[in-house]
This record gives sequence, C-alpha cells and structure tokens, in this order.
Amino acid sequence: MSKWHPTRPTDPQVQAGIDHLVVAFANANATASYTPKVPFSTLRTEYPGANMMIAVGGWGDDIGYFQLSKSDATIQQFAADIATMLTNTGADGVDIDWEYPGGNGADYKQVPNDQKTYQIAAFPKVLAAIRKAIPDKLISIAVPGKKIDMIAYTKETGPKIWPSVDYINVMSYDLMNRRDKVTKHHTSVAGTEDVIRNYLAIGAPREKMNLGFAWYAKYFTTQGDCSDNPLGCPIALAEDPITGQDLHTSGAWTFESAHMDAVNVSSISVSYDGTCGPEKGTRCATGCCSQYGNCGTSPDFCSGGCQHAFGTGCTDADVAGSWQRAAENGITDQQAGGQYYFDAQSRLFWTWDTPELVSRKFDIVKKYKLGGVMAWSLGEDSAGWTHLRRMADEMAKLKSTTANGRTSTTASSSVVPDEPTTAQSSSAAQYSVVWVDGTQNGPTGDYSTEAGSPPDYTVDYNGHRNPVAPLPEDDNAASTALIGSSNTMAPIQPPVLAPTSLAPAPALQQAPSSPSPIALAAPTPSPPGPPALNTPFSHDTFTPDPGYVNPNWPAHNVPALQPASGQQPQPHRAPYSSRPMQPVDAPVGAGGVVPVAPAAPVAAGAASSLISSAAMLDGQERGAYTGGGSCRLRWRKKGQGV
Repeated sequence: MSKWHPTRPTDPQVQAGIDHLVVAFANANATASYTPKVPFSTLRTEYPGANMMIAVGGWGDDIGYFQLSKSDATIQQFAADIATMLTNTGADGVDIDWEYPGGNGADYKQVPNDQKTYQIAAFPKVLAAIRKAIPDKLISIAVPGKKIDMIAYTKETGPKIWPSVDYINVMSYDLMNRRDKVTKHHTSVAGTEDVIRNYLAIGAPREKMNLGFAWYAKYFTTQGDCSDNPLGCPIALAEDPITGQDLHTSGAWTFESAHMDAVNVSSISVSYDGTCGPEKGTRCATGCCSQYGNCGTSPDFCSGGCQHAFGTGCTDADVAGSWQRAAENGITDQQAGGQYYFDAQSRLFWTWDTPELVSRKFDIVKKYKLGGVMAWSLGEDSAGWTHLRRMADEMAKLKSTTANGRTSTTASSSVVPDEPTTAQSSSAAQYSVVWVDGTQNGPTGDYSTEAGSPPDYTVDYNGHRNPVAPLPEDDNAASTALIGSSNTMAPIQPPVLAPTSLAPAPALQQAPSSPSPIALAAPTPSPPGPPALNTPFSHDTFTPDPGYVNPNWPAHNVPALQPASGQQPQPHRAPYSSRPMQPVDAPVGAGGVVPVAPAAPVAAGAASSLISSAAMLDGQERGAYTGGGSCRLRWRKKGQGV
C-alpha cells in the first residue's frame, strides 16, 4: 500500500488474519486536520473487523513535537487534536512516533540536546494527556533501538510512560547508522537481545513490547580494504560533522524484486520524461540515474546511490551490483547472529537479516515472554515474501507450544538473572499478527524501492536527513498502513480499556475460537504506461538538470532548465522512524521559509492543527511532503491492559 513500496501479498496464506490498519503519518502539528488518502470506510470494507490507527510524527517531525511539548496548554491541545482526528476519521487508535524525546533527532546538529531536556518530563505528560482524551482507544509508541537515543526512557520516567500505552514498538534495528565510526551489524540476534534487555532493565512491561525486525540491508563505504576483518573496520565519513548532512557514502537496500533480481539490460528502454530506474524500466538518454529515479548530470545525480544500469556517468560505487555479490556470498556471524559481507570491488560493507536469523530472533520472544514482534516493512520484502513467510512459520510454531491460549512454561521459561522483577510476565495471552504499511505522499506515480527517508530529507536510513524544497501539490496528502492479526487464542478481558458505544475497538471484543476467512484488498493498480513521445511535459512535475537533453523531447516543449538544487529527489522511506515535515504555511506553498510566531492554540475539539505555523530554521526543517511511508509486521501476544 505504500506509494514507494506499494506491493503487498494477496495470497491468503501469506496475508491472513489482517486485523489492524494504520495510516502513517499525520503531522504532529497538524493532527486535527489530518485526512487519510484512503477513507477508513473503504478500508473497513476491505478489512472487516480491523482496527484503524493513525501514526503521528516519524523521523524528521522535530518542529511539531518541539512546539507541542513546550507547555501544559500545548500538550492538552495536542491531546484534544488527537481525539478530534480519531473522531473525524473514525480511527480506533493512534501511534506516537516521536524520534526522539530529549534529543538525537534529525535536527541534532542544529538543535542540540541541551535545548530539549524539557521534553524528558513532557513526554509522559503528552502520553497521559492523550490517554485521558481517548480512554477507549489504542495507543502505541515507537521507541529507539540504540541505547544512546533512550534519553527519555529511564527507570524514573518509565513508570510514567508505560501505563498510558498499549504497545511498545521496539525499533531493534538500525543499530549501525551513519553516526558510527566502524562497521557492525545494523541488526543481529545479539544486538536485538541487548535492546530488549535495556528496556526490561528500566521496567518496560514485556507483554506490551514488540520485537522489531528490518526487511532491508544497509551498506557503508569503508576507508580501506576490510577483507581480512570486515567487522570493526573504519568507515568513510558518512555525515558532515558540522551540519549532519548526508555525505552519500552509506544507504539502505530493500528486499524487493527490483533490488533482488539482476537487471536485464535488454529490457530497458530510453526514458521519455527524465525519470528512470527499475520501477520505470527506463534509462536516461544521457547522464546519470539518481537513487531517486531522476536523470541528471550533476554530482547530486551521479553519486550517492547512482543507479549504474540506468544511465551513464555515475561516479560512486555500483550499489546494485555490489548487493548482488553480497546476497550471493553473504557470511553469517554465528556468534552474534548477523549477516554481513564486505565487497572489496566496491569497498562496501553490507549488513542485513536472513530468514534463518529471523527464526533465531523468535527465541528472544520466547525467552523474555514478549508481547509480539514487528517488522519494517511489508512492501520491502516483496521478492518472494521470504522474511514474511518465515515469520509466519515461526508464529505457527509458537502457537503449537500453547494450549488453551496459555503459553507453555517450557517454551518461555528461560530468564536472565539480571532481569528486573518489575517486568510483568504475560503467560496467559492472545497471539496476533500486526501489519503496518504506510503510503507516503509525493508526485503522482512516483515511487522508489530505495529504502530510506521520506522526501523531506534526501538520505537513507542511516542517521539524519537533509531537507528539500516543498512541493505544493503534495500538501494535505495522506497515507495508509496495514496491520493484521491471527486471533486463535482465548481472549483476555482488559481491565483498563473499555469499549464505548461510539467506536469499540475490535481487538477488545470477543475473538472467534478459530480464524475466519479474511477479505483481501485487490492489489494496488500498476502505474499507467508511458504516454506517447509527443505528449506535453508537465512543468510542475519535472525540471531537468542543467545540460540534460532527452532526444525524445518535442522541440516546442523542452522543460525550462533550472539549477540542480531545484531537482526534487524521488521520495523513499525510513524504517518506522520516517517522518516528513509539513512546510511552513502549507498548503499555500510560499517559496521561502520565514520564521513566524506560533498561532494561538485552537479550541479543544476544533478540526484544526495544534500549530498552524511555527518558527523553522532556514534550510533545516523544510518538508517536501505531508505523508511518511511506513510498514511493519507485528505478531502480538495481547496481555492485560491491551
């Protein structure tokens, strides 16, 4: 369902038991006015009985959370806006994706952490206010995997956070990013277990925790030859030490057909509109095909993920070719439980999860009696759905160890001595599988299988993004996300969340004793084919790089040449943490970003955003789109209070 990773499984054996659907993302400063691109009424028809949730925030949504957490008044208004959003859309819950309260966000170079310390105390207040505003709805939070980012998650703050939420989505991936200095696994069994132990150590309730998986690989350019010692090898500088700008020496690669299959050069035709890449099936007539699928000749196009097979003149490593070698020759670190490969030809270090390692991670779920698992992201595993299928197989095995809805003590009795006794066990619980797949907003028909950020930042999963100029046609666009479950166990009567007569959450109702057939949505239609060569160009959607000439352009309708900085990269998303920013004063679409004072808070329940405009650092928080791609798969064991 994601515009940039739109493929979804339609085989009932793969896409079985859908019971949640999440829209991602609403802006933190524009929640009350948020409208899903696909109405929930339509989605409820496609997925009868499913819970509908909306994710708010995501990676890069710094200004929204920065402003709303400033005072008790703004916090209360934000909570009221959340309630209004759920009422207006008919959603059953909200996902708070604040990355990250207390600092280390996308703007950490411009707004240092010491200017965000107030957010540590504000974060629990925000969640408590939301819980009070929507007592009968679902609330989930996305929490960081790296311990350095757990600024607001401590033994002191935890008891104020956990009671307000139903799910804790642990992003136990991206454990290596572009802020690191040496190579290591971005996701591994050992690293994932460390993340879970960190949260158990501060008292996070295990029955609410979802173990995170990543359905994408990451790559990093090294300083030299790491053939002898691929792990712990120094990497090339990946971000500007002053601005935090991506230096295009690292990135991410999804498990989609366009990435997993070798390129058939004979099937590639010349681009008719200046776009290129595996999704389009076209190559540039002249110049490079950028990682975002645009033709051009400047360094912005010819480096940093340049697609070698779809143009000429790339100056960086051939990432696609390197991945083919990595996928074929990858090495399993049996001790740490991670897959890696060093490609000496391209000097790229690769790190990812295999289906076999997915199975090993389920031992963590059983060992610590966790509530479930999640994965980023559904559309990124479309080349055979190998990770998804393995997770389904492991879920079936996990169910086989239970009886009458209760987890076998032999299946999950292993306990680490230093686990806190405050972390409650959920031995009697319901299992379900949860999917989240978000549709980003961008120019119609443009999408990419490149894993990475939403279009407000022009980099990948690694670290932080650089803003691009906003596109007015994308204002007020929305996105969608899938969640699903397989409810085969005896239901638990929740002591906290009571359904109301307005919108009872299906997950809180009596579940059937056996799975029921699920009505599957029809596959997303393929983009229309290319128009005739004499079709006029749209100057609103394409501006060529200086010097780029396509021989197919009609002589009377060559697009006006603009500076290379005017090129808009095709959007791609980041793991659950992706989140673009709303442009200042959107949808008016003013050219420059002019700092203005925040608008006065609107009345509670009013269908408008908490902050209609806010001061933004020039060149820092310019969001190009209002939606964020999101996709997770989560098997949940629902415990008390869920």
